[in-house]
Amino acid sequence: MADDPKQDRRALILACAAEMFARRGVGATTVRDIGDAVGVQSGSLYHHFKSKDAIVEEILAGFLATIQARYAEVLVSGEPPARCLRDLIRASLEVAADRPYATTIYQNDLPYLRGQPVFGDVLKAAASVQRTWLQVIEQGVAEGAFREDVDAMLFYRLIRDAVWLSARWQHPASPAKRADAITAIFLHGFSAIP
Repeated sequence: MADDPKQDRRALILACAAEMFARRGVGATTVRDIGDAVGVQSGSLYHHFKSKDAIVEEILAGFLATIQARYAEVLVSGEPPARCLRDLIRASLEVAADRPYATTIYQNDLPYLRGQPVFGDVLKAAASVQRTWLQVIEQGVAEGAFREDVDAMLFYRLIRDAVWLSARWQHPASPAKRADAITAIFLHGFSAIP
C-alpha cells in the first residue's frame, strides 16, 4: 500500500506548526509563516485545515488525549495516593519529553486558548487533567497520607508548575528519576533526613 501524500503533507504541517507555535507563540505565528515553512502557499493549508486555530486544536487534542490516557492508567492502578502522585508526575514528564512542542504550546498559550471559543474541547480536556490531579490529592488528604492544612488547589498548582517547568530543562536524569525527586521534595521537603 502506497503512502498517502495528503496525510504526509498534513503531518508535516502539524509538525512544522507545532514547532513554530512553541517558539513564537500561537498569536504571533501566521498561516503564511506555516505555509512558508512547509513550502506551500498559505491558501493551500486550507485544504488540510479550516484555520490556524484548527491546527492548534489538533496538536493539543492529541497531546491532551495522550495525557488523559496515561492518567487513567494511574487512576486504575489501585496504588496509594503518594504513588499515584509520583506516577502522574512521571506520566507528565514522559509525555512532555515525547511531545515537547505541544507541551510548550499548552503551557505558554493557555490565555490565548481561553479567549477563543473554538478551543472548548481542548479546555474541557485540560479541566479533566486538573480534576485527575485534584482527585489524587484529595484522596491522599482523606486517607491521611497528605496534609489537610494545605489547600489542595494550592498544592496542585505548585506541583503542576514544578512538573511542567522542569519538563523544559535539558537534564540527564530520566523522567522516572525526576518524578522520584519531585515527589520526594513535595511530599517530604528538601531537609536532610536524620
